[in-house]
Amino acid sequence: HEIYGEELPEIVSARLERELNSIISNGYAVMYIIAQKLVWKSNEDGYLVGSRGSVGSSFVATMAGITEVNPLSPHYYCESCHYSEFDSPRVKEYVGRAGCDMPDAVCPNCGKPLKKAGFDIPFETFLGFKGNKEPDIDLNFSGDYQSKAHKYTEVIFGAGQTFRAGTIGTLADKTAFGYVKNYYEERGQHKRNCEIDRIVEGCTGIRRTTGQHPGGLVVVPDDMDVEDFTAVQHPADDAESDTITTHFEYHCMEDNLLKLDMLGHDDPTMIRMLEDLTGVNARTIPLDDPDTMSIFTSSRVLGFENDELLGPTGAVAIPEFNTRFTRQMLVDTQPKDFNTLVRLSGFSHGTDVWMGNARELILSGTASVLETVGCRDDIMLYLISKGLDPKMSFKIMEAVRKGKVKKGGFQDGWEDAMRAHEVPDWYIDSLAKIGYLFPKAHAVAYVMMAFRIAWFKVHHPLAFYSAYFYRRSQKGGFDAVLMTHGKDAVVANIDAIENNENATDKDEDLLTTLEVAYEYYIRGFEFLPISIYDSHATKFIIKDGKLLPPFVAISGLGENAAWDLMRGREGKTFLSVEEVAAACPKVSKTHIQMLREAGAFGDLPDTSQVSFF
Repeated sequence: HEIYGEELPEIVSARLERELNSIISNGYAVMYIIAQKLVWKSNEDGYLVGSRGSVGSSFVATMAGITEVNPLSPHYYCESCHYSEFDSPRVKEYVGRAGCDMPDAVCPNCGKPLKKAGFDIPFETFLGFKGNKEPDIDLNFSGDYQSKAHKYTEVIFGAGQTFRAGTIGTLADKTAFGYVKNYYEERGQHKRNCEIDRIVEGCTGIRRTTGQHPGGLVVVPDDMDVEDFTAVQHPADDAESDTITTHFEYHCMEDNLLKLDMLGHDDPTMIRMLEDLTGVNARTIPLDDPDTMSIFTSSRVLGFENDELLGPTGAVAIPEFNTRFTRQMLVDTQPKDFNTLVRLSGFSHGTDVWMGNARELILSGTASVLETVGCRDDIMLYLISKGLDPKMSFKIMEAVRKGKVKKGGFQDGWEDAMRAHEVPDWYIDSLAKIGYLFPKAHAVAYVMMAFRIAWFKVHHPLAFYSAYFYRRSQKGGFDAVLMTHGKDAVVANIDAIENNENATDKDEDLLTTLEVAYEYYIRGFEFLPISIYDSHATKFIIKDGKLLPPFVAISGLGENAAWDLMRGREGKTFLSVEEVAAACPKVSKTHIQMLREAGAFGDLPDTSQVSFF
């Protein structure tokens, strides 16, 4: 009612009634209430929550505040007088697309600017065509807030009623082969290959270790004990661990116990940091900002163009679009609106959706980006629009998105029905190649977060790089020695990794940050040298139009030593490097040497090198 007024538009009330009937009659209301409490608590504490999966297909979830994705068809509404517009010709042009891409308009009643909303996502993707598919409400909390969110479940359900979902690590066939081969070799026994294969097959898939799900919590009803369903244990049999997990893997219990998926994610953390640094409320950022949209095709707005290293786009460091693979997708498709970005997210997260499929159709001119299959919802909506039976359209969508058509072909009658309704051959062939398809609601939620972060990159660059480098340094992905000594040094390190045939995963991860550091330099920014007096333990500080790296940016200097440096320097003016070492007992000689090489001590004398005799 806050959005659409006291007298709801027919399309709004009808969707709510239809969804609520399905949700309540099938006993899923409690899951919505739980998710709502968790999201509201996180928002109250200042952290946005991203939704995963198809929960954004539910308008009830949107109105309950569980997701920011509005699944209604594109529409205008007025915050002031509650005028709404769903059926006009200008709105119908955007059916199946993103409401935020519609042109700006003013309210015909009060003259205020109209809000643009809606992504046209069917509810069936979430709860099935009969509304009885068990809902899966997955939530992305800030990595910094995840443990607090998990703790809050004990407030909701009571202590001892929630447990981390246990996982079981099994023996892979290659590992099993090594075990079997070594077993016989150590005993000097020769076995035929067929016998070795038989033993390997028997070993493959048996339990190797136990662990914990990264975000899954199992909830036990308050009138029952966890032992009624499963034994519990410390993960990996580590008795020192504070965590208690279920002993059986969750799928053994999924028909009896509720699992909450509360994962940690970088995007909400970065959004919170950017909000704190700039004072901008991320929710107010327009999803059609032209300067922000432009960086997905050109870097001109960032102050450089067609860089040899980074390519033509400005999407480096933007979630969803920052890899070389996805940046090439941007080059191939030249997205000009939010809707296309959503489709690209679907292309990149799907299996056998882009390479050898949609990419070839688009580049050959056979189909446009909007005509190809990007997300699972596209299939059902397209087939219904061609006149196919809605239930058959839903079944085809479900079979394609799970890879069943790729493995076993179309069921009897499906292909004939599509041809009878003039579905093009290229479309049918495309469906038959797909191994997995992303839900549109998931893609929309991710791209909304990505676009907001991109907005900060364009409009508040120092805050953006401060937050980005902070997140990278937390994972050991920022090395001050490699990245703070100018553009030429960064380029040399990029070349070294690219020309190294034996580059490790860690090197590749470092390469990602080096690219961002390079972009930072070519946009005209610089780093200040690390300072024993001014640097923070973990955060990149904006100072004099530059970034001052933290102590942890020095490779090998961990957070404990970094915080010890901050505590040790309080209220002090040091006369020598040795005084710093004496004031910070957790800082080793190696750390002191690293700080010395980074120039952190400035002009402080190093009396350890002075002899008095």
